[in-house]
Formats: sequence, structure tokens, C-alpha cells
Amino acid sequence: MAAVASSEQQQQHHQEKRIEDELSYPIMVAERVRAAADEADSFKTECSEVWKQVDRLLQMLRSLVRFATSAASSPGGPPLYERPVRRVASEASKNLDRALSLVRKCKRRSILRRVVTIVSAADFRKVLSYLEASIGDMRWLLSILDADGSAAAAGGGGGIVLSLPPIASNDPILSWVWSFIASVQMGQLNDRVEAANELASLANDNDRNKKIIVEEGGVPPLLKLLKESSSPVAQIAAASALCNLANDLERVRVIVSELGVPIVVQVLADSPMKVQIRVAQLVARMAEHDPVAQEDFARENAIRPLVTLLSFDTFVDDSMGQLGRQSIHSIVQINRELGKKTAMMGRSGNRPLTNSFSSFSHSEGSSRGGNHRKDRENEDPAVKLQLKVSCAEALWMLARGSVTNSRKITETKGMLCLAKLVEKEQGELQYNCLMTIMEITAAAESNADLRRAAFKTNSPAAKAVVEQLLRMIKEVDNPSLRIPAIKSIGSLARTFPARETRVIGPLVTQLSHRNTDVAAEAAIALNKFACPDNFLHVEHSKAIIEFNGVPALMRLLRANEITQLHGLILLCYLALHAGNSESLEQARVLTALEGADRAVIAQHPELRELVSRALIHLNLYHAGINSQRITYLP
Repeated sequence: MAAVASSEQQQQHHQEKRIEDELSYPIMVAERVRAAADEADSFKTECSEVWKQVDRLLQMLRSLVRFATSAASSPGGPPLYERPVRRVASEASKNLDRALSLVRKCKRRSILRRVVTIVSAADFRKVLSYLEASIGDMRWLLSILDADGSAAAAGGGGGIVLSLPPIASNDPILSWVWSFIASVQMGQLNDRVEAANELASLANDNDRNKKIIVEEGGVPPLLKLLKESSSPVAQIAAASALCNLANDLERVRVIVSELGVPIVVQVLADSPMKVQIRVAQLVARMAEHDPVAQEDFARENAIRPLVTLLSFDTFVDDSMGQLGRQSIHSIVQINRELGKKTAMMGRSGNRPLTNSFSSFSHSEGSSRGGNHRKDRENEDPAVKLQLKVSCAEALWMLARGSVTNSRKITETKGMLCLAKLVEKEQGELQYNCLMTIMEITAAAESNADLRRAAFKTNSPAAKAVVEQLLRMIKEVDNPSLRIPAIKSIGSLARTFPARETRVIGPLVTQLSHRNTDVAAEAAIALNKFACPDNFLHVEHSKAIIEFNGVPALMRLLRANEITQLHGLILLCYLALHAGNSESLEQARVLTALEGADRAVIAQHPELRELVSRALIHLNLYHAGINSQRITYLP
């Protein structure tokens, strides 16, 4: 990625070196028009009119060259926004070439040439219209750049210009985008804020606008505004525009290639809360759509400030509880790792932990972090809540499908915070935290090292998470919350010892849930307990039967195809691992397996073998069954 960024920077630098050459060509052609007009033998009046228009264009081109040279030589000033300059200069060059070709035809030459070359007044009208269009384009370009220094022409000192240049007459959005980007890159602060908000609004309208903004170079100035501005309003405007752009892999990849990830992490760690809200949302959008962005955020250690912000004020009201005590220890540990000397924990109870969760600061921004601390403590509770919602969503998207990021969350003791928020909060914050836990447990299921490190049976964080997952399964009758809790317990199936039967009962109960999606997820989770890959599959299978899971499974076989499939798999596992159970015989499981839906089995060839093995195994234990029934499956 660094190599790609370096290559793009070199290419951009090369283009910057050529901008004067690109402007010098139409100036050279304009001078040739002057000479050709002086030498014209016919249509002298028309040629003179052409030269007048060319001369107006020439003066504007020279003003633009002076402005470009001044911008390039000014080390502290903003760089020239080149996209519209190149487009307008290219169009002007074409129109000047047309004018030169026409005027040259008016010079006296051989009789044959005069016969072949026929010039009419209509040709001059056409060329004059082209030149007038280029003059309009150039006037508009100078106004958005304020290259002539005229406040009136620039709409008030280089502000946003919404007039329509001829070059964009067929696509007004293009001229608006050019004007907004130029203001973001080169304008005064108020104009930059207004232009960034306009870009955010345009990007929010449709994907075509997003594509134009990115193609016309809108990302770098927005990142610069986000990084360098000391105005929270400007940072929010820039982050909002970038967030609205970041809903597509290619556009996110542009932000990443412009070294946007370290900028985003820096601002996230050291900004007022309202800025952090929007930046955390940007992290979530980028991580959601681009796995490369996920990796870059991990490299830039974005997890730690997100966990710190999510933990802010979380444990103040619960400092005496066991979970709270562990969390306080975790908070102190985080702060020590960040290089902080002390964790202020007043004995009188006045702000016992709030100072521990001041914004995570890089060395270059530590003073600014201190400036935000008091504002953070006195911030509106609604703003604090929204920040936590955004940070939880960002952690969710960073953890999704990523073992690396999931491990980093567990290493920062983030699971304790997530468990506490699942316990205490409701609504979007609770949901985002639960989904983050679901992604972490899914990563642990696929990675034995993470599973062993983060979900040891004696781990307070793991215990806290499991407690809240079980509570959600048993007490919260909301499928959108219950299903991720069930999935999480299923992902942790290999971590539970045989004696830990308390997780089996709630899952078995959900097999009878009226919502078929919940019932199906419960069957999937229990399959992970009873499957042969689980070392304790025999013990877990017996526990499922003891919790009266067989009758519920028999009912699942009469539901839709998905529940039938997973119910049938679980029933086969129970038959294979606990085939001598009387519960299986009493429930007529053998008959049920023989009568299993052939359509379901036909769509899943591996299920055919599993059902056959289960039938054979059951026949060994259950007397009085005709052995010919074993071969019932086609």
C-alpha cells in the first residue's frame, strides 16, 4: 500500500511540474493567432474580431500562469487546485487551434490554394462562439481560484462560486464540485467549511456525485481540512463529507491510498467529542467496505482510542462491583500503556474515573487532549451516548471477519467494557456492543490461539461476556438481540467444559421459540456443541437430551427448510453420540429420521450419509426395529 501511495504521489508531483507547460501551449497558439491576423489578406475585419477575442483569452491565461507560479512558489500557501485548470486549458487550446487554422486560411497564397480553401462568414461565427465559450470558462475559473485578486469576480474574496461555465453546461454538478473542492483546498476557513458541507450534501444525494467528487480530487483537501484545522466545525464538515463518500470499496481505497487512515486515527484520538463522533462513524464506514482499511486501522492502533472512548464514564457508577473492579484495573492498565503516570481516583467519590478516560493522545497532540478533558466531562449526556454508539459500531466493523482486530480488542480489555454496556444500556448502543462481541467470538471460533487467550474459563472478561450473552438469550425477547447472543455462545462451544451445562439449557429452550430464525440459530449453536469436532461432543449431546431437547427438535422437523436442515443434523448427532438414550426411543427418533424430508436431504448430499449412519447406530440400541428400514433412504 505504501508503494502504491508513493507511486501516486510521484505521478501527482510529475503532473504538478507540467501544469505550466500545459498553460504555456495555449499562450503560444494565441500569439500565433496575432501574427496570422496581421498577415491576413481577406476577411480582415473578421480576423481582427477573432484576434480581439483571442487577446481577451490571452490576458486571462497569463493571469492564470502568474497565479499558478505564485501558488507553486509560496511554501506556506495552499496548492493550486489543478483539475478544472487542466480541463479549461485543454478546451481553450482546442478552440485557439481552430481560430489559428481559420485565420491562416485568409492569407493570400496560390490560386489553386484559394480555390480549394473556401472561408465563409459562418466559419468565423462558429470560431467566435468557441472563443466566447473559452472566455466564459476562463472567467469562471479565475473567479473560483480568485486568481485575478478581484473580490467581486470571486464572489467575495475567493468564496464559493455557483455560476455555470460553458464547459460544464451539460453537467452542472461538475462545476459545483470544482468550485467546492477549490474552496476546500484554497479558500478561507468559513468558505472551506461551507464547501465541505456542500460536498457532503452532494455525496449524500447519489453515487454518481460521489464518483465525480473522488475523480475530481476531492479526497486530499478534505483529509487536509480534517487533519490541520483547529476548528471542530471544519473537522466535522470534512469528516461528514468523507463518511458520505466511503460507502464503496474503490472510494474507500482512495482514502486509504491518500494516507487517510493515520489522519483519521490521529483526529479520533485527539479531538472534541462531537468531532470524534463523526470520525468514529468514518472508521466504521471504511472498515465495513474495505478489508485493507481494516488492516491499516489495526496497524495504526485505532482499537485503543475507540475502547478508551467507549469506556468513558462506563464504570463510575459500578466501581464497587466485581466487574467494575476488574474494569478499573483494566482502565489503569490501558492508561499505563498509553504512558500516563497516574489514574486519578478520588477517595471522596468526586470524579473517581473520568480523568482516566480523557482522550487518547499521540505525543504530538497531548496538549490538545488535555484541553478537551474538561469539555469532555461537562459534555451533554446525549453527545456522550452518541459517541459511544459510534465507537461501538466502529469496533464492530473493525472486528468483523478480522482475527487481528478481534485480538486487539481483547488485549485492551475491551470485552469487559462491551459486557458492561450490554448489561446496562439499551437500543443502538447495546446492539452495536453485542454485534462486536459476536464478531470477536466468531474470530475466536476460527482461531484457536485467540480462543485460548481470550476465553479461558477463569478469565473475568470471558465470564462477564458469557453472563451477558446468557442473560440476553433468557430474558430479552427481541430476535435482533437474541440471535447474535445465540450465535456468540455457539462460536464459543469449544471453550465450555463438560460441567458447564448452564449454557446448554437456554439454547435448548430456544429450539421451541415461536420465531423460526431464533429456533434455527439455536439449533446451529447446539450443533457446534454436539458435532464430532467438539472434544466433549458426547457429554454435550447427553446434556442436550437431559434438557429435553429431543421433543423440541422433533417439532423443528415440521418447520421450514432451514430449521428442518439444522434440526435434522442435530438429531443425527444426538443419535450418534447418545444413541442408547431412552428419550430418543420414546420420541420415535428413528421413525422421524426415516421419514425425513427427501427434498432437504437431496439438496445436501453430506446429510444423506449422516442420516444413514444415525439410523444404523440407533438400530443397534433399539430392539424390535426391522433392519430393512435402515436402507430406507434412497
